[in-house]
Amino acid sequence: MNKILLKNAKLGHKLVNIAIENDIIVSIDEVDSKHSEFNDYKIFDALGNTVMPGLVDVHVHFRDSGLTYKETIKTGSYAAARGGFTTVFAMPNVKPVVDNPQALKNMLSKNSTDSCIKTYQYASISSNLDKSDNTDIAAMAELGAIAFTNDGHGVQTAGVMYKAMLEAKKHNKAIVAHVEDDSLINNGVMNAGKAADKLGLPGMNSLSESSQLARDLVLAYKTGVHYHVAHISTAESVTLVRIAKSMGVHVTAEVSPHHLLLDDSMISMDNPMMKMNPPLRSPKDRAALIAGLLDGTIDMVATDHAPHSQEEKTGSMLTASFGIVGLETAFSLMYTKFVKSGLVSLNTLLDWMSYKPLKAFDLAINKIEIGAKANLTVMDLNHAYQIDASQFVSKGKNSPFIGEKVFGKTLITISNGNVAYHI
Repeated sequence: MNKILLKNAKLGHKLVNIAIENDIIVSIDEVDSKHSEFNDYKIFDALGNTVMPGLVDVHVHFRDSGLTYKETIKTGSYAAARGGFTTVFAMPNVKPVVDNPQALKNMLSKNSTDSCIKTYQYASISSNLDKSDNTDIAAMAELGAIAFTNDGHGVQTAGVMYKAMLEAKKHNKAIVAHVEDDSLINNGVMNAGKAADKLGLPGMNSLSESSQLARDLVLAYKTGVHYHVAHISTAESVTLVRIAKSMGVHVTAEVSPHHLLLDDSMISMDNPMMKMNPPLRSPKDRAALIAGLLDGTIDMVATDHAPHSQEEKTGSMLTASFGIVGLETAFSLMYTKFVKSGLVSLNTLLDWMSYKPLKAFDLAINKIEIGAKANLTVMDLNHAYQIDASQFVSKGKNSPFIGEKVFGKTLITISNGNVAYHI
């Protein structure tokens, strides 16, 4: 039997000892209370730091299989644990693409053996992510795909999306959409606007997102499917989701920390670390994203963790790969900018980064109570530290937040009763 005692953890306003047997919390006792001895438990000392439910990220790229020079399930899941995450959802755009039952079986097996946390697996909507056909959603839903997405590519034809929605609805699965109309991208490397014009770089029209989203929301209204918007980035998209929710469309949306904290006015030079898809939008878009998160139009925060090699993120934005890493910095950035600043409470942040992601996909939420699954993390919320790429355990070091002074350092992460990370 796996027995763990997490002692001296701050839970609310109390210091407690939390006993875990296998994957279940079996007791929570105040530190000064008399209780049975724990001589046969492996002990971890929280040193008075805050324990909270494990974080959840519904949008990560682990690059395994086929692109393991960027990341593996082992390194990616360990990076997630270092960021306080006990559950992640992995995207299917690996090599080979998870677009058939056998490929899904292989990934489910590899996630089970290689991940130090709970890793759910997405499967794709269409073959190789970009063909005008539909995958065998029924078979892959039966095998355990958490949902279906062509992340990295927008579904270009309404017919493919409509058929996917009908099939996903039939099997009580969600469609997760990277909304992007290719005809409006114009080979852009950043958001179209004043910043792109000033730098002489090709811009991506924001209509590429909102126009396809409008199409999909109508289809979701007609089919009744759970439709989830990945990495929402424009003011128009927020408005569309807000209207759709008022009409009863079963739509949820995520926003990435970088779209909340950065915008294209901050791109003062040709900087590959500021290149991601969707791109950093205008200050007006960023303000709308923050407002949408605060009013509940946007349901959750997700990192879109996208590791690349150093070579792929150097040089010019014209040639560098899209994407940044985020698992090891997301909580600390959000805690510092949103909670430490007084804008929202810690519980609201946990709504965005733990409770709502699980609720949206009909999964049991993480709780710290007797009888609950042991999915929790201990954070030092009181001492500032500097984000340092040399300390990352992810293979990817590609982040625009290197050097930022933040609060909220992960000390211990326990996923399904196992210590996945500790300092």
